[in-house]
Amino acid sequence: MDAERSGRPGRALVERDAELGAVEAALKELTGSGDGAAEPRTGGVIAFAGPAGVGKTALLAELRRQAAGRRCTVLFARGGEHEQGVAFHVVRQLLQPLLAAVGEDEHRRILGSWYDIVAPAVGLVASPDAGAPDPQGVRDGLDWLVTRLAVEYAPVVMVLDDAHWADAESLDWFTRFAPRAQDLPMLLAVGYRPEDLSADAADFRRLAERQGSRPHLLAPLTPAAVVRMVRDVLGEEAEDGFCRECWAVTGGNPFELVELTAKIRDQEIKPQSANTTELRGLASRVRDNGLLDRLERLGGSATRLAWAVAVLGTEATPALAASVAALSGAETAELIVKLGDARILARCTAREDTVEFLHPLIATAVYRAIPGAMRVAMHGQAAAAVLNAGLGAAAGGRHMLEMHPEADTWVVEQLREAARDYLRAGAPDAARRCLERALREPPVLEDRAAVLFELGCSTSLTAPATTVNHLRAALEEPVLDPALREAITVRLAQAYGHSGRMDEASRVVAAEAQRATSTRTRLRMQADQFMWNAFRADEPDSPARSRRLARLVEHLSGRGLAERYLLGLRAWDAVLRGEPAADALRFAEAALGSGLSWTDDNWGFEVPVLVSLTFMYCDQPGRAEELVREGLRIAHRVGTSTPAQWAAVGTLVQTLLAGGRVAEAQQVAQAYGHDGTTPSAVVYPDAQLVYGELLLARNLHREAGRQLAAVGRRLEARGIRNPSWCPWQARLSQALSPNDPDQAAELADEALRRARQFGTDSAIGQALHNAAAVARGPQRISLLAEAVSHLERSPAAYDLALALIDHGAALRRIGLPQDAGELLYRGLEGALQCGAEALAGRARDELSAIGLRPLQLRADETYALTRQEQAVAERAARGLPDAGIADALGLAETEVARLLSGVYRKAGTNREGLARMLPEGDPRQR
Repeated sequence: MDAERSGRPGRALVERDAELGAVEAALKELTGSGDGAAEPRTGGVIAFAGPAGVGKTALLAELRRQAAGRRCTVLFARGGEHEQGVAFHVVRQLLQPLLAAVGEDEHRRILGSWYDIVAPAVGLVASPDAGAPDPQGVRDGLDWLVTRLAVEYAPVVMVLDDAHWADAESLDWFTRFAPRAQDLPMLLAVGYRPEDLSADAADFRRLAERQGSRPHLLAPLTPAAVVRMVRDVLGEEAEDGFCRECWAVTGGNPFELVELTAKIRDQEIKPQSANTTELRGLASRVRDNGLLDRLERLGGSATRLAWAVAVLGTEATPALAASVAALSGAETAELIVKLGDARILARCTAREDTVEFLHPLIATAVYRAIPGAMRVAMHGQAAAAVLNAGLGAAAGGRHMLEMHPEADTWVVEQLREAARDYLRAGAPDAARRCLERALREPPVLEDRAAVLFELGCSTSLTAPATTVNHLRAALEEPVLDPALREAITVRLAQAYGHSGRMDEASRVVAAEAQRATSTRTRLRMQADQFMWNAFRADEPDSPARSRRLARLVEHLSGRGLAERYLLGLRAWDAVLRGEPAADALRFAEAALGSGLSWTDDNWGFEVPVLVSLTFMYCDQPGRAEELVREGLRIAHRVGTSTPAQWAAVGTLVQTLLAGGRVAEAQQVAQAYGHDGTTPSAVVYPDAQLVYGELLLARNLHREAGRQLAAVGRRLEARGIRNPSWCPWQARLSQALSPNDPDQAAELADEALRRARQFGTDSAIGQALHNAAAVARGPQRISLLAEAVSHLERSPAAYDLALALIDHGAALRRIGLPQDAGELLYRGLEGALQCGAEALAGRARDELSAIGLRPLQLRADETYALTRQEQAVAERAARGLPDAGIADALGLAETEVARLLSGVYRKAGTNREGLARMLPEGDPRQR
């Protein structure tokens, strides 16, 4: 066991040949054969599972020893039974030793733009004005950091022992990151007890199976192995019957066997069959009270020190343990040696400045043996000790959760500070636990509303529906500061809105606007009221709201956030109503001012999203991309059955339809209940329109016509007439065309008129293309040519490819093959670049019909890299850094790193191989 805890080689592990062989094979694959030949390094996951004491820790210690011998960077962490509520506890154990070896400048170099998002989670100091990131953002940032470390410190072995006790945030990240290890020079090794995994760890339980192999389930030792181990300790004279009884009473559990043989040796029991009756009593004391009896015999001071270490857990430095146990430093040092000789404590192998129990089973037994009142008191001493040591409010908060409520204002403030730390680290669940405990303390009357508000905020991104009760209770508190009341009202409206309850969101801010005595507060509430009404699908008088909004912003200059948000709402309203795009852009630019934050605690992400969409619909995709990438990711985290999900699913269905994947689009729509149902909020793309488009793609024209006509009636009543935002007229004309061509043509003409009024090339080009689809004779050719002309000046790449192919096909049919061929080639290339395989297939068929060979791009069938890998590789070959590639392609930097690893693996991990794989044409790239 000493060898097991220290990681130093000791006796050979008994009956673990298969597991040791797996360890050796995994390390060899990670590091190469060692003969000097250049070999690709690949990692993966190796897992050891089994009950307590079966030897998982010993195997992981041997893996660490071998990895260090192969010059791997070894990262180690252990889950703690009493630290499961400390968010990112395991992540910090893994990463802090590496981060502590370098300074802040190096931290910022490695993390780049992720620094402020990830820093609190890994124990670094973020900028004072950094907001609270969403949990997915923190996971993405950790992916980026660990990927970067895996490359810079390769090969890397990351070991997680007692994973069943890992905190939820760390285990969730570890589980999601693990599949990437096979594409990195990184091996992930885990040990866990399957029976102690929580119900929330189902994804982790499936981890080993996802990696292609089941975990190595460690079996108890056989009788023959027990005989060998007993004789190693007690001598060759140990009789067979005695050894077999040792196996029977321990069940072949290695930990219990080691402890039993140590007791036999200490008590000088002769290993003879005549003494087997004594073994059951000894074995029972190994499992139950024997350890505690041994501890008591060491004296009261030793017992208090062991209790202190059990309470402190992984934070147990000698100084902290001495403080909690009320011992002097010298006495503590002597007792640590004494407890080590008694096989109870040991120096921690991962952190030399801390002590730990020799085995987790000992830690559990000692902690449970502490009398209840004493345990609560020691947690209180531990809270004060870790706070005084500067370990942070979160470290102290863990102990305060175990204390009895006593109306202590200091405890309330520390728990609130711990919650703030957790929110900054992207761990809202941990923050919620601290604030719920603070309410039970309870806080003084003057602070109760603030605590309720903070509790509501802790769940606003992940569970908006559950936050409503806390915020309503906060508003009902008798002592309420006006500034706090405003903040609570805003957050309550957001909670209603994110739950799809737009009318309630509007009513909340309208009521506050009426009672407000401050001009600034009233303006803020009016801005929110306009916003939530704009999202209401059942708004009673939308045109009147638009007129009021136009009058309100007429003289605003954007001096403060409230004015800029109103200008942003006016910009989006102008888009919806089909006003000139130049006017909408003017309002959007004024709203943008010096920037809009997606994560502002008081303003939310809704208006920045609308400003982004304004730029997109006004043919300014570059400006939109700058704003929308982060905002849409945060909106996606709001939850299920919300406007965010409606928008995401609708966009996915439209994307699949554009790629010709109709069956898959139908499956997605069915899975998420997109069957023509209209949500309670206004979402983009319009859910009923998307369903109508799906019916059209399935050639169900009559059913599509009914859905699209209903869309028109609903939007016309609200004054929403921009065909770019919701092209219901264009889609309805397509549905009516087979049976009512005259009505179809009228609808297409009206859509074109509205598009010309809006004035963007993309809107006009799309409307012209639709008009051509329902036109006849020469008019069809001229409309298609005009559509291509407009779309060439727009960013609508897919629509341009579609118009080019339709125009080429029309020219082929009237006997102009040469002109048709040029358009079809251009359309084919555009379709391939957009990933529209079905559209590309149409173009090839048309080219074959006029005897031309279909264009074979290297990015298509003959190219060894995927299209995404090709795009990344081409930019890497020009010398762009990862961040630049990510910005250019709209990807996360972690995704760029993953794609590059695949590129270099295919290219032979050198630039010459990469150059050979790039398409010919640009000698600078090669």
